[in-house]
Amino acid sequence: MSYKYIDLKIENHVATVAMARVEALNALSLEFASEIAGVFRELGANEDVRAIIFCSKARIFCAGLDLKEAAAGASGTAKGILDTIRHSQPLFDCCNFIEECPKPVIAAVHGKCIGGGLDMISACDIRLCTEDAIFCLKEAAIGIVADMGVLQRLPMIVGQGFAREMAYTAANYSARDVEKMRLVNHVYADHAGLMAAAQKLAAQIAANAPLGIKSTKEVLNFSRYVNVYEGMAMAIQKNATLLMTDDLKEAMMSFLERRPADFKGK
Repeated sequence: MSYKYIDLKIENHVATVAMARVEALNALSLEFASEIAGVFRELGANEDVRAIIFCSKARIFCAGLDLKEAAAGASGTAKGILDTIRHSQPLFDCCNFIEECPKPVIAAVHGKCIGGGLDMISACDIRLCTEDAIFCLKEAAIGIVADMGVLQRLPMIVGQGFAREMAYTAANYSARDVEKMRLVNHVYADHAGLMAAAQKLAAQIAANAPLGIKSTKEVLNFSRYVNVYEGMAMAIQKNATLLMTDDLKEAMMSFLERRPADFKGK
């Protein structure tokens, strides 16, 4: 597919999804959100892709919801409110499709990551950022509730206390603040260092057995909402299938032959 606001590159089994609604600082319009959902749906079905880097070509990561578009479509009538909710589905989809994508997604954040930007990175598997990154859950400051999944996903990453602090204060949090919260795994001095680290991490993931990675992500996502025994049962079920794959045979042969494995995802 071709995209208006997405710069997509695929190389060595790693896809780089760069948001490129540059003049609007990647503010989430419905059209833009629909493209984000679409690219993750496309990459999820692409067998050549084994890991994804999610980043920005603008001078910041994301300015949040496109308030100009939202204000233009706002109406105080009951019908207008229902229409707004109904037409907002792409905003929900862009986060849900990131989370549900069967390939691990690494968010590489620089500059400001506001509102909907935080929703999206909360749906990613791993988050990295630069020293100049700023994170803000802005919705309370404009009189609404964050409804794209961040209030559900963020507490599972940083815990209830930090998630509620961010949500209630609508304050700005620095890279070092969120590193302490464990929202981000690592902080880098500049954008070049960030992208190099993201590429290195994605390459490490892509070098492993694709079916094993896919199943591991499914088990991790599932296990957040069930007890330990139910999560273990799903993992055992996945392994019953994985034990029959060519990739497992290749892993064993490469070990015996003392060479790097050449996985095919079969």
